[in-house]
Amino acid sequence: MNSPVAVVGPTATGKTALAVDLARELGGEVVNADAMQLYRGMDIGTAKATEAERRGVPHHLLDVLDVTETASVAVYQREARAEIDRLRAAGRVPVLAGGSGLYVQAVLDDLRFPGTDPAIRARLDAEAAELGTAALYTRLGDRDPVAAAAILPTNTRRIVRALEVIEITGEPFSANLPRPGPARHGTVLIGVDRDPAELDERVDERVRRMFAAGLVDEVRELEKRGLREGKTAARALGYQQVLAELAGEGDFEAAAAATAQATRRFVRRQRSWFRRDQRIHWFDGADPELAARVLDTLGG
Repeated sequence: MNSPVAVVGPTATGKTALAVDLARELGGEVVNADAMQLYRGMDIGTAKATEAERRGVPHHLLDVLDVTETASVAVYQREARAEIDRLRAAGRVPVLAGGSGLYVQAVLDDLRFPGTDPAIRARLDAEAAELGTAALYTRLGDRDPVAAAAILPTNTRRIVRALEVIEITGEPFSANLPRPGPARHGTVLIGVDRDPAELDERVDERVRRMFAAGLVDEVRELEKRGLREGKTAARALGYQQVLAELAGEGDFEAAAAATAQATRRFVRRQRSWFRRDQRIHWFDGADPELAARVLDTLGG
């Protein structure tokens, strides 16, 4: 087969190992679909695969941004699609892997990205700062209930973007959302999940390992490179909690606990996002025969 495979699902389910297994068996290469793994130096806190864990499989779109740069779904869409096209032309199987749902969707679906207007964006940013995110979310709910239902009430950046697009285009932001249909290039979507209680335990253990492996030192080093000023990178789970303690009491046990709690919440949002996509074939990440079962589904 030469059609791409997408390995998706919540954090800490085992997507990375499965993606490498599939790439090795299918003659493929991995294309990253984790927004925070785009950043150079954000290794421990994003659980970026080490060279040993990659087992000789080439990985693409890792370490392509500085922490001061803002990740862009539109740019990612263009670069990921180009990488996938290049791999297919070379006879390799692209294995898209990650838990950033919007990034996966941007690659596989007809997701459009209207332009920006700096003046409108600046005005909306100022209103968000003055009136609060909740007020802008209420405004979005009045103007485009469908978009409001798909955006977290606390996600100021996306709320501002939705309102900006409404003003620029004169149509609902939700008009730019993809319609259900076949995935680009016939991509087969593989979902990995686990029992929620087990996954909570895995998240807690992963966070303990990250802090033991030197996450605080990693954040200190990235802070010197401008992490605190990064609009996207500074909000990454683990990194924002450590940054808060570096600027405050320095209680890194509290930072670890806050990271675990925030990650568990994030897992639930990821699960909700991906479960809406009826094209995904779901598998239990705890299954010792996981790779073999997925390969049977793929016909490999």
